[in-house]
Amino acid sequence: MPDFYEFFAGAGMVRAGLGTDWTCRFANDFDHKKSRIYRENWGANELKTADVGTLSIADLPDHPDLAWASFPCQDLSLAGGGAGLKGDRSGTFWPFWELTKNLIADGRAPRLIVLENVCGTLTSHNGKDFEMICTAVQESGYSVGALVIDAVLFVPQSRPRLFIVCVRADVAIPQQCVSKTPVAQWHKRVVSAYGKLPAKAKRNWIWWNPPIPAKRTSTFADLIEDDPDSPWFSKDHTTEVLALMSQLNSAKVRKAKREKRRIVGGLYRRTRLDENGNKVQRAEIRFDDVAGCLRTPAGGSSRQTIVIVDGTSVKARLISRRETARLMGLPDTYTLPENYNETYHLTGDGVVVPVVRFLAQNIFEPVLQCQRNQTTAAA
Repeated sequence: MPDFYEFFAGAGMVRAGLGTDWTCRFANDFDHKKSRIYRENWGANELKTADVGTLSIADLPDHPDLAWASFPCQDLSLAGGGAGLKGDRSGTFWPFWELTKNLIADGRAPRLIVLENVCGTLTSHNGKDFEMICTAVQESGYSVGALVIDAVLFVPQSRPRLFIVCVRADVAIPQQCVSKTPVAQWHKRVVSAYGKLPAKAKRNWIWWNPPIPAKRTSTFADLIEDDPDSPWFSKDHTTEVLALMSQLNSAKVRKAKREKRRIVGGLYRRTRLDENGNKVQRAEIRFDDVAGCLRTPAGGSSRQTIVIVDGTSVKARLISRRETARLMGLPDTYTLPENYNETYHLTGDGVVVPVVRFLAQNIFEPVLQCQRNQTTAAA
C-alpha cells in the first residue's frame, strides 16, 4: 500500500482523492479552523497544526512514496500582489523545500513529489519563480514535469491548476505515462514557461501524458440543493443584482427566459472599467452548465451567486456550503464547517478530489508499481 505526506493539507482533499488504498503518514497545515475539519473527517493521528517552517524531519515518520504540497497561491495568483515566491504566503514553498532537502539528506527521499498551485506560477516574475522551483527540485535529484489540468474535465467547475510532478532520479517511469513532445491537452500553458528554462533545468524534463478522461456528464444544475442553507435573495435584492449587469449579460438572462425551462447560472461580481475609464461593479453570469472557479478573496463580493431562471421567474442566492463541496468533488458525507465563510474559504483553497484521483491512477500508481516490479525482479 503506497503512503504519503500531505503538506498545506487544508481539510484533506488530497487525501480524499488518493483514496483508501493510500496510507497517510503525516499531514500538516497552520490553519486551526481547517485542521479542526481535517480531524473531524480523518481523525487526529497524522495531522500536526503548525507553520511548516517550524517542522523538522523528526516530525516526519517513515519513508514516504509521495510528498504532496499545495503551497499557498495568493502571491502567485494573477489577482494577487505579484510578490511570487518572495511573498509571505507563496514563499512558504521555501521552508517546505528546506524540510524536504533535510529528509533527502536523511536517506528518506520520497519517490514522488507533487507541487500544486495556480497557473500564474508559470508566468510569475516572467517565469523566474517557475524556474527557481524546477531548478531547486532538479538539484535535489529529481526529474521534473508539469501539466495543467482543468477540473472542468471532472466536475462542473472551471478550475485550471498547475501540477508539477517530480520523480526521484533512480525511479523508472512507465512508457505509457509520458510523451516525447508536449501534448496540447496538458501542456498548452506550460510550453512557454518551459521554453524560458535554462538548458540545465530542461535536461531531466518529463512531458507527462495521462489519457484523456471520459467526457464529464454532470452539470452545475445537477449539484444544486433543493433545500439549501443559503436563503434566497428578496425580490428587490435580486433586481439590484441584475441591474449590475452589462447589456451583454442582461441579454443572457433574457435569452434564458425565452427558453421557458429551468436554467441554472453562476454569477460573480467583478470590478470593471466603464466607457469613461472609471471602476464600476458589474455582475457577470454564465449559463453554460459550468460554475466559475471557487475563490477565497478577502471581501465577499466575489462569492459565487446562483441564479435560477424558470420562464419569467428569476431567483438568486449565494451558493450553499454543500454546493461548494460538491463542486470540489467531495461526497455529501464529508463534514463541513458550520460557518458559511469558513466553508467557502476551505473549499475555495482546496484541490479538486477527482483530479487527484486521476493523477494517482494514471501517473503515481503506475510509477510506483513499476518501481515495485523492478525491485521484485532484482531480488
